[in-house]
Amino acid sequence: MTSPAGLPPTGGGSGERQRLKLLAVTACPTGIAHTYMAAEKLSQAAERLGVDIKVETQGSIGAENVLTDNDVRTADGVIIAADKDVDLSRFAGKRVVTVGVAEGIHHPEQLIEQVRTAPVHGGGGSGTSTSSSTNSGGSGGGKERSVGYKALMNGVSYMIPFVVVGGLLIAISLSLGGHTDPSGGLVIPKDSFWMDVNNIGVIGFQLMVPILSGYIAYAIGDRPALVPGMVGGWIANTGSLYDSEAGAGFIGAIVTGFLAGYLVLWIKKVEVPKFVRPIMPIIVIPIVATTALGLFFIYVIGEPISWVFEHLTDWLGGMTGTSAVLLGAILGLMIAFDMGGPVNKTAFLFGAGLIATGNQEVMGMCAAAIPVMPLGQGLATLIRNRLYTEQERETGLASLFMGLFGISEGAIPFAAARPAQVIPANMLGGAVAGALAGLAGVEDAVPHGGPIVAVLGAVSGVPMFFVAVVIGTVVTALTTVALVDVSERRRKGQPMVDGLAPQPELALAGAGVSVGAGSDGLGTGGGTATAHAPAQRTDSVPASAGSAADASPDATADRSADASTDASAGASDDDEVLSGYLTARTVKVRLDSGDKEAAIREMAGLLAATGKVTDVEELVAAALRREEQGTTGLGEEIAIPHAKTDAVTAPVVGFARSAEGVEWGSLDGTKAKLVFMISVPEAAAGDEHLRILALLSRKLMDTGFRERLMTAPDEAAVLDVLREIR
Repeated sequence: MTSPAGLPPTGGGSGERQRLKLLAVTACPTGIAHTYMAAEKLSQAAERLGVDIKVETQGSIGAENVLTDNDVRTADGVIIAADKDVDLSRFAGKRVVTVGVAEGIHHPEQLIEQVRTAPVHGGGGSGTSTSSSTNSGGSGGGKERSVGYKALMNGVSYMIPFVVVGGLLIAISLSLGGHTDPSGGLVIPKDSFWMDVNNIGVIGFQLMVPILSGYIAYAIGDRPALVPGMVGGWIANTGSLYDSEAGAGFIGAIVTGFLAGYLVLWIKKVEVPKFVRPIMPIIVIPIVATTALGLFFIYVIGEPISWVFEHLTDWLGGMTGTSAVLLGAILGLMIAFDMGGPVNKTAFLFGAGLIATGNQEVMGMCAAAIPVMPLGQGLATLIRNRLYTEQERETGLASLFMGLFGISEGAIPFAAARPAQVIPANMLGGAVAGALAGLAGVEDAVPHGGPIVAVLGAVSGVPMFFVAVVIGTVVTALTTVALVDVSERRRKGQPMVDGLAPQPELALAGAGVSVGAGSDGLGTGGGTATAHAPAQRTDSVPASAGSAADASPDATADRSADASTDASAGASDDDEVLSGYLTARTVKVRLDSGDKEAAIREMAGLLAATGKVTDVEELVAAALRREEQGTTGLGEEIAIPHAKTDAVTAPVVGFARSAEGVEWGSLDGTKAKLVFMISVPEAAAGDEHLRILALLSRKLMDTGFRERLMTAPDEAAVLDVLREIR
């Protein structure tokens, strides 16, 4: 039972009037700066207004200061300042204000006043609504990605491990246990160890499509949509259920995922008797949605897919006497379009079927096009890695490996995440490879593709085969980079909060979702919660964080390095801030640069003075890649650029002050005058540097602290002020 929603507050056994008791949840896509800035601002405003407030922060180091059932029961209202989904079901019966995280930073007093008359949450939804960031007349934390985009990234992020594991296991089994066979492509002996490995990989691939569909549905309709989404995805990928020789592949999975999610949302709106409500999410909704979606796909969507497959096959059969270049281009387009879907399968089976008739050239065209998509997408992540998240770059390496073995599905995560850019690029590269193979008369004696078949001797005209593959790959990569770059440049004009950008969240986040994933590990939930510090009044380092840093080798090394400027290592501790990561060497009272890139370069040079930077240019490049994902200008004349890179050997923090301010693209339009730069090596990217960011964000909300930083006359005075956040 929840307490009444109305105000004035209830509770307490004394006769005197109780103070208003509020709860709040703050969260942003990357869970670092804005999450804690909003928490601190709400706490400060509540203290000024004589209101009790407890703020739960859902940051990248985990949820802290978590609201308990007792907190909710005795609360008079709830403020949700978040730019990502927050579970609202626990606040049923309470007055709830839902806004973007920026509203919590810029208008905390207004939110506290609004919650007094806010509508009572009925418990009908499990997450913040898509329009929540526009409440209260604000745009929240900047223009968010659409629900559809975030749902797609959610599905992609969960699908990636299945693609990588399944694809690599299949590739390894084929390379180590397979051999060419004219009647069956690359064959692995039955009952062998490598056949077992191959079967495990095949299971991973079979699960890939249902996972994509299920987690798209989950992001839209929550848990009740998971089963219909996954079952729908399995049906979409099983063509035999609707009389098709090929399933609908990942494109069908995207369709079923969205259908399942929105179908569940619609069913949730249906009024049912009170006694039925408890079983709706676990029994009624999943059964009804799964049955309806499955039958709809089999009887309505499946028929057109089967029709397409049959007619494409007939059409290709009528083209066998036409120009080899034209046929190769068409087959390449089809192979690259849906990677395992009906169009791809039509082209592949058409080429494979002609091998038995003695025509091996058509399969040669297909074999050249098959690896182009994964190789091209993997190459694109190497050519322009700043356009991709860390997870995408890792997936790109796996995609390259799969491409060598003719596993075109390695490109599916990229096509699902950016279909408008990746699919056209894939098709162009596939068409080029197929046409070149057709022009050169390349032949393939087995129904398989990729460099592996050439290495194993199944291809005739090997040099031209590799020429076709290489040129098609390069065309795919360059086209992808160009299209993605254009897309990102268009989007850069939109305000973003805390690095909101695609992974899968999305970015892409291997085993879980972070829609809008940051690539540097400083932006999205890469850490685990190892401490739970109060969110609302946190002006000092949590004990666990401080002690851990002091005991670490990096901190010890930092103290040793700074000891040369003092009489002893013990004295050097006075020149250290933030557990020793910021020292007198990394403080500058006047930043000379006038623009963001120059400022980052100057800050990198400042960090290099510690001796912990091995490659200044790479450090600059890593910080600029982070800025491409979204500005690190936090508003309030603050910027905290950061990078995770092996260009540094240990965590290091620098601070510089700009009298004129540097344009940083901050949400509130202010120029950055207080600039902190944080860099950590790849291997050290744990919780500690995330805590530094969270700690800075909270403390920098203190107006007096910022004023003291701005007016400190020299480095020593600046350090004295900064010791407040040590």
